[in-house]
Amino acid sequence: MNVSSPLALEIAETAARLIVEEGLEWGPAKRRAVKQMGLPPRTALPDNAVLEDAVRAYLELFCADTQPQELHALRTLAQEWMQRLEDFRPHLTGAVWRGTATRLSDIYLQLFCDDPKAAEIALLDRQVRFEVSQVPGFKGALVDALSIHSWCAPLGETVGVHLLIHDFDELRGALKPDSQGRSPRGDLRALQTLLAAQEDA
Repeated sequence: MNVSSPLALEIAETAARLIVEEGLEWGPAKRRAVKQMGLPPRTALPDNAVLEDAVRAYLELFCADTQPQELHALRTLAQEWMQRLEDFRPHLTGAVWRGTATRLSDIYLQLFCDDPKAAEIALLDRQVRFEVSQVPGFKGALVDALSIHSWCAPLGETVGVHLLIHDFDELRGALKPDSQGRSPRGDLRALQTLLAAQEDA
């Protein structure tokens, strides 16, 4: 368990509820939690490790009957897209990779491309509709994000699949573990290992 101040823990618990129940991303959830709690806007926010602990605790307490199945459905859908996009070295990241996803979570795949436009061309060739936006990359510079609405049969609804386009040269640095020794993303083989472990359990 990560050590933090009582106030930071309370913010994390409030943010965790927003993440699970409303599908908010972590940054907006922290800021909304501060506002809901009537705290000053400049209140120090809990770090992501503390928030992840709070999310896992909330899921275990309130969603133990449904979340594992929802996570498996999202990971299976992620696997399908990673197989389709295998030429672009896809790596799964975010809540679906970490295991904290629910049916409200989107799928985030990071592609490491020799040609940054190659993935767009591949989607167009396959007549896949997508929207293009820009999001911060590893070093803060903006990268293209290709967003797709993909049907997920087990959930009975569409799921957002976001393809974040990175240069191939960034792949090595992206595989470095975080401060707790965990990989913040995984390739297709790593995802298949997670799926197999879930099915065995």
